[in-house]
Amino acid sequence: MKNLALHWQILIGMALGIAWGMFASSMGLVNFTTDWIKPFGTIFINLLKLIAVPLVLVSLITGVTSLSDVSKLSRIGSKTIGIYLFTTVLAVVIGLLLVNITEPGKAFSQEKREEFKEQFASTTSQRSSDAEQVQQQGPLQPLVDIVPANIFSSLTDNGRMLQVIFFALLFGIALIMIPIDKAAPVNAFFEGVNLVILKVVDIIMKAAPYGVFALLSGLVVEFAGDDPGAAVELLLVLGYYCIIVIIGLAIMIFIVYPALVVTIGKTRYLDFFKGIFPAQMLAFSTSSSAATLPVTMERCEHNLGINREITSFVLPLGATINMDGTSLYQAVAAVFIAQAYGMDLSLTTQIGIVLTATLASIGAAAVPGAGVVMLVIVLQQAGIPIEGIALILAPDRILDMLRTTVNITGDSTVAMMVARTEGQHVPVQHPD
Repeated sequence: MKNLALHWQILIGMALGIAWGMFASSMGLVNFTTDWIKPFGTIFINLLKLIAVPLVLVSLITGVTSLSDVSKLSRIGSKTIGIYLFTTVLAVVIGLLLVNITEPGKAFSQEKREEFKEQFASTTSQRSSDAEQVQQQGPLQPLVDIVPANIFSSLTDNGRMLQVIFFALLFGIALIMIPIDKAAPVNAFFEGVNLVILKVVDIIMKAAPYGVFALLSGLVVEFAGDDPGAAVELLLVLGYYCIIVIIGLAIMIFIVYPALVVTIGKTRYLDFFKGIFPAQMLAFSTSSSAATLPVTMERCEHNLGINREITSFVLPLGATINMDGTSLYQAVAAVFIAQAYGMDLSLTTQIGIVLTATLASIGAAAVPGAGVVMLVIVLQQAGIPIEGIALILAPDRILDMLRTTVNITGDSTVAMMVARTEGQHVPVQHPD
């Protein structure tokens, strides 16, 4: 096992986890798996979350100070945000085109819709109340939320990553503006801390195959319960909707991103895909861009040859504001629910979905399930019944895993594009 490349170890862990989950469901070992195996997956995710905030803080400060002047930072920042917005809008448009052409929502029978609504009523109510709190805020509340009142409070909450990013950018810019001799010891301190954090990431990743095994074992038994046939039936009922979302996500990963990587990044997509594959597998297992961030940065630097000056700025920002997979999913889900309720959405309403889904993706936390909360806001903006979320909650965990994989692939693609246009990319050849 130790001689295998990391991505093969993670793949083996995934396969064994799924196999054990199915075996445990059929043999009545659900409680054993939940009590004695799943907790190790939770520990692994906690380890990744543990290092996420320190990594973002320190890497952004060192990244900003390495840019050496504020004008360069402004150029890279505007370029990064511009590309992120472009790919997000493109993802939403692709999702809307697919769902309008295929009309998966019309495949549901009235009886099945009522069954879903009743089954997931409590979860739908919780998501709706979360979204209602967001909606009751003023139009500039997202801007207010970016600026922390207490940075130490923000550092203790992974959901306030934008506040940490704001502080890190402010600190880094101030460090550039003071005399070099005064800034030198501070820079040296953060460079040293950055090396320590990267080594901690290496240590944590040695446990990745086992963590992934525990995560997927727990997920499969939770989904199937004591009756694996029930899970299969549920997947078949919602299969059409899932296929449409998956096709959209596949278009992003196998058509849109390759086009950008090859034309602007000047890199073979196979080399790019191979370089970030372990990060993609981890994103699939954890459903969290933030938890995957340490591995995404490590792979982009060491396997793709992207300068740390770029990765330390572009990737933490992308994990927070760039959610191509989530945006595409929101577009498909919103129209799918409308179709299920017999609603015909006008072109104006669908343009509103594009704008709302794009802005919602910027505000979505980089943690599992955040996309569903933001979906409620998209539904309310379009006048679609919120209760319809009950229709798509069953397969959401699986789709969350897939769209998170797309999210981190999009982040890496943009990092490659920015690095190439800034002359900060050196191709790396790896035997594995």
